[in-house]
Amino acid sequence: MVGIIMGSDSDLPIMQEAIDILESFDIQIEVDIVSAHRTPEKLVEYSKNAHTRGLKVIIAGAGGAAHLPGMVASMSPLPIIGVPVKSRNSIDGWDSVLSILQMPGGVPVATVALDGAKNAGILAAQIIGASNKSVLDKIIAYKEGLKLKVEKASERVRK
Repeated sequence: MVGIIMGSDSDLPIMQEAIDILESFDIQIEVDIVSAHRTPEKLVEYSKNAHTRGLKVIIAGAGGAAHLPGMVASMSPLPIIGVPVKSRNSIDGWDSVLSILQMPGGVPVATVALDGAKNAGILAAQIIGASNKSVLDKIIAYKEGLKLKVEKASERVRK
């Protein structure tokens, strides 16, 4: 249901957080490396055909110039969530953030925080949960768990 792509395998440690959270919600995923600059033909094929494979959302992580999420959004009818990745050739990650965030009108990319793959996974789950009660129930339980965790921490601190 969710495609998770990244520009290179060096992005995998960050993108693993999206993989892990989606697996915890029992959401089917496919993971691949699709480079906007090194495999443009694969990018076009992936972007144009992802919806025909049953995908509902694509999470695209990229560092540096970070063209991957925007290029996928330009060719896919699916919602795209961009994860800016602070890579070794990055300018403190700001180049990636701005490359993904500053999309032209008509080509939206939902953008999460720098290295925010976990939130990208949660957002993808929420998009799917809008029309899938099983996933929605898991998101509700997850958020309740977050609330309980904070309440327990609050009790410990107040003692």
